[in-house]
Amino acid sequence: MSDEITVVAILKTKPGCEQEVAKAMAACAAPSRAEATNRQYVPNRDLDDPQTLIFIERWASRQALADHMETPHFKKLASDLEGQLDAPLQVHILQPVPGV
Repeated sequence: MSDEITVVAILKTKPGCEQEVAKAMAACAAPSRAEATNRQYVPNRDLDDPQTLIFIERWASRQALADHMETPHFKKLASDLEGQLDAPLQVHILQPVPGV
């Protein structure tokens, strides 16, 4: 099995913070996509719940994700999100079910 992982990160914003959070997510996208170990990095908006924003990401490995979390652009995103979320960030690290 490949070491590649998919990450689903769910952000629940405080009411009225949706645009600022979306802006911070968008600012992190280009430098994240430029990382050599990134395979996909897409900020998404939940069409049925405007306060829910979701990253769908693919990384070469868990270590690649850990390295990403140490980059200046990720740290800026984390700083920009402070005080803007209504719930703790939910992060799901996934791999395909074998044989499916």
